[in-house]
Parts: sequence; C-alpha cells; structure tokens
Amino acid sequence: MPAPQPRPNPVTRSQSASRADSSPGFQSAQADAHVLVVDDDERIRSLLKKYLVRSGYMVSEARDAAHARSLISALAFDMLVIDVMMPGEDGVSLTRWVEGRTPVLLLTAKNEMESRIAGLEAGADDYLAKPFEPRELLLRIEAILRRSHAAPPLTKALTIRLGDARFDVERGELWRGEAEVRLTTAEIQLLRLLARRMNQPVARADLLSELGSEQSTAQERAIDVQITRLRKKIETSPRTPRYLKTVRGAGYMLSPDPDRA
Repeated sequence: MPAPQPRPNPVTRSQSASRADSSPGFQSAQADAHVLVVDDDERIRSLLKKYLVRSGYMVSEARDAAHARSLISALAFDMLVIDVMMPGEDGVSLTRWVEGRTPVLLLTAKNEMESRIAGLEAGADDYLAKPFEPRELLLRIEAILRRSHAAPPLTKALTIRLGDARFDVERGELWRGEAEVRLTTAEIQLLRLLARRMNQPVARADLLSELGSEQSTAQERAIDVQITRLRKKIETSPRTPRYLKTVRGAGYMLSPDPDRA
C-alpha cells in the first residue's frame, strides 16, 4: 500500500509484498503472543498492527517511550517492536530500560552499522531497517519468540492499582483489600482492553470491534452499562470517576495510579 506523498512508506518495499503477506493464509506459529508496537508515527503503528493482527497476534500500541513504560509496567508482553527515532526518549534508551525482561526488535530508518551496534548493545534481540517487507518482520518476530520461548516465565505481578482497588490483569480478578470483587466475563474483557491502552481514550466502536460485537446503538449502550457497573466496583465516587473516565467525544479511558505494581 503506497504511502501518501511526499513521504515514502517506511514499512513496505512493494505493494505486492504487502498484499501477499497480509493474506488470511499466513499464520504465525506464535500467533497467541502479545506484541507491543512503539512508534510516534500513527500511520506506521496502524500498518504494523494490521500485519500482525492478520497473522494472529494480539497487538497493543504506544505512541512514545513514556506511554510504552506505562504499559510495560502494568501488562505482560511477549515481544516489543520499538522504533529507534522518536521525539523525547529514543528507542535505544527504552530498550536499555527494559533490561532484557521482554524480547525487543528495534526498527529504524537508519542502516548504519553504528546504529545497529548501539541497539544491540542496549539489549535488543534483533534490528530491522526501514523500509522492510512485512514477511521479513513477521519472520524475525517469530524467530525471536522461538528463542525466548524456553526462558522461564516472568513472575512480576501484573496488577493495576485503582485507588484502594487493584485489578490483576492476568487472572482477570478485581480486589478491594482482601476481598475479591466479582466481575462478569464481559467486564473482565472490557477492563483488559482498556488496560492495554491505558491513559488513552478508546471509542465505543473500537471496544465493540475488539470484543467481536456488531456495531449498533444497542451494543454501544451495552458498553455504557458495563462501564457504569465497573465504576460502581472500582470508584469511591462512581458519579465523579477518577480512574475509569469518559473523554467527551472520544470514548472511555482507564487511568490507574502511577505507583501501580
């Protein structure tokens, strides 16, 4: 898919490669893996997400290093795909902060040996220069995941703190003190989806799409009802929510405490 002019498409080398690699028949051997794509260019994030989702991966997005740190601190990822050149903290610095806890594939428009070495020294597992073909990206990710598959799983607690409540993302459990708060399956799915995009407003239509529901007024209303129920279970004052917010014209946003652990 050619990019709009004058900026060239930094992801694909050819239209034919894009069409071939995004075909429904291409499925990854690691298709249940959760990948975080970190890039300041929304267009590139969308392209990468499309390729990976069509290959069966679960994909979350981060617009910069600070946003990525927030997600990595609260959620479990099998793989990080990080752009090197970003405003503020760059991808090499973010890779260094990860400290090998999660496999990293670095992306950059630069192809100099110095940049490649810097990324690998920071702890990246591999390095791919733009432009690249989607199939190469998928094969590199798959190779990294195969290499890391035998490593012991991380034991870090994946808990989001919401005032005096806490949500265990992996287990799908909500706790207030020592008491577990019962969640429906739909509420667990909704909280997990919002947790994957913490501090970002998520439109009802996007939530319905992620949940596999049809787009309709009735289904949008169902989302509103679930949000109301969740607020009663999470918020001290559900009418003035602190953690599960409504962003006018944009959707809903989960904003946990910064000291989550």
